[in-house]
Amino acid sequence: MHSVYIHIPFCNNICSYCAFTKFYYNEERVKKYLDALKNEIETNYKGEVIKTLYIGGGTPSCLNISELKYLFDIIKIFNLDEIYEFTIEVNPENIDKEKILLFKKNKVNRISMGVETTNNNFLKYLGRKYDYNLVKEKIKLIKYIGFKNINVDLIYALPNETFNDLEKDINKLLELDVSHISTYSLMIEPHTRFYIDKEKEIEEDIDWEMYKLICSKLKENGYKHYEVSNFSKIGYESCHNLVYWNNEHYYGFGLGASGYIENIRYTNTTSMKQYLEHNYKEELEYLSNKDIISYELILGFRKIEGINKQDFYNKYNIDIKSLYNIKELLENGNLKENSSHIFINYDKIYIENQILMNFVGEENEKV
Repeated sequence: MHSVYIHIPFCNNICSYCAFTKFYYNEERVKKYLDALKNEIETNYKGEVIKTLYIGGGTPSCLNISELKYLFDIIKIFNLDEIYEFTIEVNPENIDKEKILLFKKNKVNRISMGVETTNNNFLKYLGRKYDYNLVKEKIKLIKYIGFKNINVDLIYALPNETFNDLEKDINKLLELDVSHISTYSLMIEPHTRFYIDKEKEIEEDIDWEMYKLICSKLKENGYKHYEVSNFSKIGYESCHNLVYWNNEHYYGFGLGASGYIENIRYTNTTSMKQYLEHNYKEELEYLSNKDIISYELILGFRKIEGINKQDFYNKYNIDIKSLYNIKELLENGNLKENSSHIFINYDKIYIENQILMNFVGEENEKV
């Protein structure tokens, strides 16, 4: 166990596409929530050395200074490793110099900004309350205060978005000169405004062509494509997200947060009432060895480099090529291998989910 995720479910504004657990900011409710979060952490954290800490949302940066100070006081309980990654998510409209300095003072060393698009018309469509000029201003301020590890999110495949629109988005993100870019195709998910309004996702072939454009442009400009949706400059891969993709253990604290401890994957309640009454966990999944290996394959093959064959053997004492129908997937070209790794054929990334379904619910005597 060496990672922690903390969920802050409050926002000043609810975006049209967001399916995460969230509530409109309310000062009284924030105080009660942070009190409950403090209790959950103090009850469950066992004192392990923490190498990655991630505060997400929601919008953590919508908290005011006193609330952020209280949050940072709560998480001082964690025993941070000498070499650690500490990320906080922010939106450009609710961070300022005082908050960024507070992040710096409290050992945050990575900031992830939800930019989503640089096109002001699309920002309005998504329900975002800022423009690209504000994004540039806040990224410049974050750098000025001393942060070098900065991620920005990009949402693409929007209705009526053209390839020219997307290329302009990518070029403007490149102008920001940040260390990491995460990209997500717009998905219309239940319990969102877009779902209620019956918005439709774009055609799959257009989505695929847009994805290829993103991959090409970012790689041409020095970004390493290291996970299906993620690109970084060398040395700036997200250590925290790699914990997920490497199927390693982590704590999840807060409303709707998920965690993985020993052989249990759990999800916290999304009910604020239940959470404030300290009824934290809603779902528990007890994993067999077969389940654990299935997760290892499904998550590990999201990485572009795939799964290290020797590491897999050392972890499970099993030859990865003896599992499921991996040999068949290698033969038909869906998977490829080199001397050290097995990975999804780069030309097949777009149908990755279809390939990963091979490792769900499959019986195998050797697992």
